[in-house]
Amino acid sequence: MTRQLSQGAGTAGNPRSAELYARACRVIPGGVSSPVRAFRAVGGTPLFIARGSGAQVVDADGRSYLDFVGSWGPLILGHAHPAVVAAVSEALARGTTFGAPCEAEVQLAERVVAAYPATEQVRFVSSGTEAVMSAIRVARAFTARDLIVKFAGCYHGHADHLLVAAGSGLATLGRPSSAGVPQAFTACTRVLPLDDEAAALELFEREGERIAAVIIEPVPANHGLLPQRPEFLSRLRQLTSQHGALLIFDEVISGFRLGQGGAAQRLGIAPDLATFGKVIGGGMPVGAFGGARRIMARLAPDGDTYQAGTLSGNPVAMAAGLATLEVLMRESGWERLESRGAELEQLLQAVLADSHLPVQLVRVGSLFWLSFHEAGAPRSALSLTPRESARFAALFHALLERGIYLPPSAYEACFLSLAHSSVELTRFAQALREALATVP
Repeated sequence: MTRQLSQGAGTAGNPRSAELYARACRVIPGGVSSPVRAFRAVGGTPLFIARGSGAQVVDADGRSYLDFVGSWGPLILGHAHPAVVAAVSEALARGTTFGAPCEAEVQLAERVVAAYPATEQVRFVSSGTEAVMSAIRVARAFTARDLIVKFAGCYHGHADHLLVAAGSGLATLGRPSSAGVPQAFTACTRVLPLDDEAAALELFEREGERIAAVIIEPVPANHGLLPQRPEFLSRLRQLTSQHGALLIFDEVISGFRLGQGGAAQRLGIAPDLATFGKVIGGGMPVGAFGGARRIMARLAPDGDTYQAGTLSGNPVAMAAGLATLEVLMRESGWERLESRGAELEQLLQAVLADSHLPVQLVRVGSLFWLSFHEAGAPRSALSLTPRESARFAALFHALLERGIYLPPSAYEACFLSLAHSSVELTRFAQALREALATVP
């Protein structure tokens, strides 16, 4: 039974989390190993999670929450799914790592290749950042060009050449958006606005012969959830093909979440390269990138493009990914997730329609986002005003008090899993109705 909270996280109601955070701040920068976990966008002290089961997590103080973070996407079956726990346990009993090929690595690669459009080969790494770094290196080698095009609002990991912000123009030279990144590292990166065919056309007309690749989240989910028009993505496919550049879909979030073939299958657009993570790791650190054999052939040891990783293809992580995909296939997982998403949308639309706040629900499959933009949910990256950010922070804590755990940032998408039942979706809708009424 979920215990209802009397106080928000970061108050006297979470003394153990507060104690752990104070200790962490002495030995870990900011007290966290990834910035968004620090609750800086919403205020208060971050929750330290002790365990999870199904759709629930339990914090260090013993309080339970209905979880819509899902470790930021990989837990598509829910926490501690029995099939994944069993597969990991069996793999652990055989050894944690070998630094050598293993059968599960081949099996998972076969699953990815069979499922994802136009992918003939795949290589495993340990994170989405590694996957993107490697895909871009291969694209540059294959095309013998240097320029990379990304889109404002799309996050592709923390590699130096992709930590750039869009300027005020339609297409700008990359400018580092993090200290420690020399401008020279981003000089070969161009940034475009989402949902703008004219800007993309103008850039290709000007620099098309120098562009190695265009990389985009086909369903951008790191600056809010920003579904793109199929016409826009089709135009990118056309422009890259016309100018001899490669199209890279970053499906670290959307891959194997929106369906077996990810967003590419859903949209009917096949990229030249794709990157994966999250779901294919089943909760373990896994990333991958793949594409046509003629492109992937550039990788060492066959080709001249170097990429390596001691823990790549780790047998325990491969077992977790395989078990996750097997459950999804056996139990019609993607169809069920789409149904759950539609059910949640119906429940929340009624709640939001009655609210005094201008909050919009954006949903793509089992991904959803509550947009606090007063002008309406955007399709391109727009910053929230201080007032809008404050409203989200108030809602976040009001929901925590009611046992609902959302991502601690107004820009982060939420995740459904197969563990979220109709009962839990209804509970969320009721908690949201109550919480919204407390937000000024």
